[in-house]
Amino acid sequence: MDIEQLRDYCLSKVDATEGFPFGEDTLVFKVRGKMFLLIGLNNDPLQFNVKCDPDKAEELREQYDAVKPGYHMNKKYWNTILLNGSLSAKLLREMIDDSYKLVVMSLPKKDREGLL
Repeated sequence: MDIEQLRDYCLSKVDATEGFPFGEDTLVFKVRGKMFLLIGLNNDPLQFNVKCDPDKAEELREQYDAVKPGYHMNKKYWNTILLNGSLSAKLLREMIDDSYKLVVMSLPKKDREGLL
């Protein structure tokens, strides 16, 4: 998965928006104003942060070398994913989906309507 595929997938989510609230080097995807994915544009290999259930976050870190505790994030809830070719596109999409769902479920009930 490259940056364009990642971007397209994130923007395919209902009400997903993109922006650069932390400067021109960090692209952030949000749903209803809450972040679900951040990607550092100057990293080599490319890497992104996604929200994750704490137990699943630990499990993924143990299972895959390309999954690390969230860089500059709450490491209990966020993972950094290295796009070094070792993870399948299917697994990457699943991690993005999980992050999006976790953020949506944290929204007030009225804001969740129509998102999942």
